Amino acid sequence: MKEKERKRLKESDGMTPRTKAAQPASRLRIVSLGGVDEIGKNMTVFEYEDDIVVVDCGSIFPKEDMLGVDLVIPDVSYLVEKKRNVRGYLFTHGHEDHIGATPYILRQVPAPLYGTKLTLALVDLKLKEHRIQGIPMQVVQPRDEVRLGKNFTAKFIHVSHSIAGACAIALTCPAGTVVVTGDFKIDYTPVDGHITDLASFAELGERGVLAMLCESTNVERPGHTISEKKIGVTFENMFRDAQGRVIVAMFASNIHRMQMVIDNALRYGRRVCFIGRSMVNVSRVAMQIGELRIPPEAIIEADALDQYPDNEILVMTTGSQGEPMAGLTRMAYSEHRKLQIRQSDTVIISATPIPGNEKSVTKIVNGLLLLGAEVIYESMYDVHVSGHACQEEIKLLHALCKEKYFIPIHGEYANLWQHAELAEELGVKSSNIIIPEIGQVIEMSQDSLAITGVVPTGGVLVDGLGIGDVGNVVLRDRKHLSQDGLIIVVMAIDRDNGTLVSGPDLISRGFVYVRENEDIIESSRELARRIIADYGCIDGSEWQNLKNRIKDELHRYIFEKIKRNPMILPIIMEI
Repeated sequence: MKEKERKRLKESDGMTPRTKAAQPASRLRIVSLGGVDEIGKNMTVFEYEDDIVVVDCGSIFPKEDMLGVDLVIPDVSYLVEKKRNVRGYLFTHGHEDHIGATPYILRQVPAPLYGTKLTLALVDLKLKEHRIQGIPMQVVQPRDEVRLGKNFTAKFIHVSHSIAGACAIALTCPAGTVVVTGDFKIDYTPVDGHITDLASFAELGERGVLAMLCESTNVERPGHTISEKKIGVTFENMFRDAQGRVIVAMFASNIHRMQMVIDNALRYGRRVCFIGRSMVNVSRVAMQIGELRIPPEAIIEADALDQYPDNEILVMTTGSQGEPMAGLTRMAYSEHRKLQIRQSDTVIISATPIPGNEKSVTKIVNGLLLLGAEVIYESMYDVHVSGHACQEEIKLLHALCKEKYFIPIHGEYANLWQHAELAEELGVKSSNIIIPEIGQVIEMSQDSLAITGVVPTGGVLVDGLGIGDVGNVVLRDRKHLSQDGLIIVVMAIDRDNGTLVSGPDLISRGFVYVRENEDIIESSRELARRIIADYGCIDGSEWQNLKNRIKDELHRYIFEKIKRNPMILPIIMEI
């Protein structure tokens, strides 16, 4: 997109001069609550008059500075205000960045769910874990159409991806048809034999596509994405040559790859053991619905691993992203209760680190190597291929859809910007392209395209069972504690005469080792004692002033002495 056009869109409402003259009574509103300027947390709202449809409901890994946070989900305050208008949630596929937030958001904004068999099976698993009942679900097949409210019709279109049941969605309303690609690639030799339904995209293009929201993950990569079948040869060679146990870490939701790995393992006489909660749960669900086929006698439990020779074992585990509590992570740190890494083990990490997870994955690799295992990962062999389209595949979809307006999604800003440039090269007018921001309201009709405002949005932090109760202040305190530690100043005061009864005593946690730093602890205690003595008789109304003075002067003293800034917490007990 030319710089002058980009500037014009930011400075105006995004409408061309021609379209400002006459606006239709109703226009389609599109709001991204996540999934733009980031990889993950995908959630897009489509609104026409009184009908709202939501595509995807994903989560994202927390950043390194979000200490203790389990995951981040979209802020759906906008939907809560209009929850009576929400006609349903449409899911493109079953990856966490597209379904992970569903149980949390359904508690606030319940509505029917629509998706393919595996996708809804994975969603249902999450709802059961969270004890959510009574949510209507409709399983759809590719090319099925569903009606949502009086204004929307959704058609599901099969696409290839790294999980079964992935679909693009063509959403039609009186304003026109919008194509949401979801995550896709054009694999001409997919594991399941079902290629991306290019004919349906071509048909939509001939009828007229108002807008396309297309994923941008690999838009900077030229050429085509390698077929999933290519890595099947690599796995076969590894199983043929491996002398001991083979441990494969991957995303539990990549059922096609899981099937390919297991088929090769069975070919060489190995039994399959699933380790990691998500791996166990997803594999069980996939087998129940027929998406994963394993002879029952070939499955063994983790408790039975020592009953079989090492060369007869395949372990499928979680932890390809270095998640702290995942199976592979615990193995690498010798903390797994049922499996200890041996020098004869071959560990295959069949995934690419998600941006931000590189350090964690590197630590896992180093830990496994130190234990003597042979570790194989993408930079060494073809053990992973992307599930996302490269440039030539993206170009093909643009050529088929022939959209009037284009909105890049599913990528960081550099990805979105590059995709906007590519769309312009393919013939989309720069004035018809908007690079969205989270919360930005985009309105469109056949004759207009506009950025008309913003809605409240952002990320909600999930910590254990708490949702949204961890904010910037809590994170700041956690970071402070992790870096500088804590000093607790405890004192007891007589309630009747306001005199000091005992203390002050100093308790150090994460600050210094007390036995080796008694001088700084004692001098800090003496400083606190002098401050208390200045007050003489301490009335209850002065307690807060006393606490603040202790904090300020101890901060100043400790920093001057050792250049540290611990959190200081004065506690007064009334006796």
